[in-house]
Amino acid sequence: MRLLVTGGAGFIGSYFIRHWLHLHPDDSIVNLDALTYAGTLDRLADADGSQLRAPLEARDGHYRFIQGDVCDPAVVREALGAVDIVIHFAAETHVDRSITNASPFIRTNVEGTQVLLEQARLQPVKRFLYISTDEVYGPVLEGAVDEQAPLRPHSPYAASKAAADLLVQAFHATFGVPVIIARPTNVFGIGQLPEKFIPLCITNAIEGRPLPLYGDGTQRRCWLFVDNVCEALITLIERGMLGEIYNIGSGCEQTNIETAQQILAGLQPTTSRIQFVADRPGHDRRYSIDDAKLRALGWEPRIAFPDGLRRTIEWYSKFRDLWLPVTQRLREDPYHWLNRPARSSAQQPSGALL
Repeated sequence: MRLLVTGGAGFIGSYFIRHWLHLHPDDSIVNLDALTYAGTLDRLADADGSQLRAPLEARDGHYRFIQGDVCDPAVVREALGAVDIVIHFAAETHVDRSITNASPFIRTNVEGTQVLLEQARLQPVKRFLYISTDEVYGPVLEGAVDEQAPLRPHSPYAASKAAADLLVQAFHATFGVPVIIARPTNVFGIGQLPEKFIPLCITNAIEGRPLPLYGDGTQRRCWLFVDNVCEALITLIERGMLGEIYNIGSGCEQTNIETAQQILAGLQPTTSRIQFVADRPGHDRRYSIDDAKLRALGWEPRIAFPDGLRRTIEWYSKFRDLWLPVTQRLREDPYHWLNRPARSSAQQPSGALL
């Protein structure tokens, strides 16, 4: 089998590549990635990502890396070649950045997806798996939504993913491109960029810095360890129905305060404390998705949230030299959470760690 993985130097994409080659060592993968600030080939260590090792290029021709932009038809045409399956991860994903400047999100997430679909139509593939997000549904204040729920994105990031999501569906209906759409919930794990909530809290706590929480910290999220996501995507490649959409849930829902408290408890002793910062515009209070459709294919999360969080905390604690330079660069970035003003003590909600 020959696969094209876009965004394979990103967090989930790199995990997927290593998962797939572990299960299918005779298959071939082309990794197309622009290597933006969020992508690094260091993630593609041959083992578990715990240290930098021999690059995947050494795998007897079963892996090829192309540095390029998914918006460039010529680059995409070369990358597609004669592949059987496309797994499209490549995207701008950080909500804060989309609020400050939505243009890169429209370009990469919408235009890049259109270019890939067009080339997949011209150079037919067997499957085109598009990685969307549960944020396309917008806030879910009660219950859980299934794949038939309307799309109500609230952030520019979520809107760009919803637009691409609809393009994928349109290319299936109009041109017969053999698509499958996956909408996972919040993903976390080892090696994730420390601008994301869980690794940001872990790395700040290790350094004795405050753990920043937006608003009152009671926004509710479902968390899914990255290995579970990769296994769900492999299930969809092997058994998913073409033209269908599948939610990837976790069954683990909790407030951001609860998650931050668990991180502090897992890093005892620590001098860190929770710090409430100004909320971001349009911040969704809760996400919750019904993933019964995917579970009917035989998938369920193998690694529970507490175990995944423990593994993640242990990795960041052990390999500080791998993430500290990244956090230092992010702190110089105007998009970073800690550059938002802290709330006064009079505004702090009761019951939180202070």
